[in-house]
Amino acid sequence: MMYGGIDLHSNNSVIVVIDEADRVVGQKRLPNEISKIILFLKPWQSEMKGVVVESTYNWYWLVDGLQEAGFHVHLANTSAIKQYEGLKHSGDEADAQHLAHLLRLAILPTGTILPKEHRVVRDLARKRMQLVHSCTAHVLAVENILTRQLGRRMTSNQIKRLTNDTIDSLPLVADVGLAIKANVAVIATLQAQIEVLEIRLQECVKRQPQYRLLTSVPGIGQTLATVILLETGPIERFADVGNFVSYARCVDSVHTSNRKKKGEGNVKNGNKYLAWAFVEAANFARRFCPEASRFHERKKARTNNIVATKALAHKLARACYHILKEGKPFDITRCFA
Repeated sequence: MMYGGIDLHSNNSVIVVIDEADRVVGQKRLPNEISKIILFLKPWQSEMKGVVVESTYNWYWLVDGLQEAGFHVHLANTSAIKQYEGLKHSGDEADAQHLAHLLRLAILPTGTILPKEHRVVRDLARKRMQLVHSCTAHVLAVENILTRQLGRRMTSNQIKRLTNDTIDSLPLVADVGLAIKANVAVIATLQAQIEVLEIRLQECVKRQPQYRLLTSVPGIGQTLATVILLETGPIERFADVGNFVSYARCVDSVHTSNRKKKGEGNVKNGNKYLAWAFVEAANFARRFCPEASRFHERKKARTNNIVATKALAHKLARACYHILKEGKPFDITRCFA
């Protein structure tokens, strides 16, 4: 049986093939061209148990190409892999060999390879979020200019409705007005593109029954339901609710020994988009859902606002897991018993 490991870089990949005895039977650095990589691995394909690819920012093309060629591909969770720190020498070849070695021992931490069609829509939702963040930055820039120059603030909705004539009517010097016009023009462009993406995302998700179930949760509307659905993927990939809320960064990461705190783990391990979505849902839920508000206030009285919001986000994440797992709408009495 053979095992392959690929250390993926931006413009090249180091490929190592080992046998059952950890002996290297093939090793080569190749440019990032799928045809050349497949050609190199072809002699061992019939005996190959699997090929491991690092979960880097640019893995899509390589994983998709290997799967289409008939290889059994594993996506390595790089944040969960740690080589021995006392190694005297390490390099790309050693890293690729180590991935194959972990696969041979069946102890490779892996990530989920979602279908290509799902990844395309998910990345579209992430692009929308990027544009929203950019739009917010420009709105805040205008707000800061007006506060600095005039000593008064405008709301974000007022800023988004600004026109060149309105800006010219303000008691501002010409160069300051020009700066605001530049921000307002970018805001208008971003808003138009955000609207286009939102229409397309709704076309992709609104027919899915899981989407309708998620919108039954307090604080979760169209945007948050879309993010949660696309970032979660198949709920079956999570063994239990604890795995899901951990993936959504809704649990603490603490190291203890003899009941004493010895440090914290990787608090950023998980999905940052799900973490954002559930905190946003918690903020909306405590404003518009009486049961969620009472839960938040009880937690806040014993801790503080941030901890209470995170606790509410944790509750909503658990509820969403059971909703997706059982295919049933939100039950307020079950969540806030």
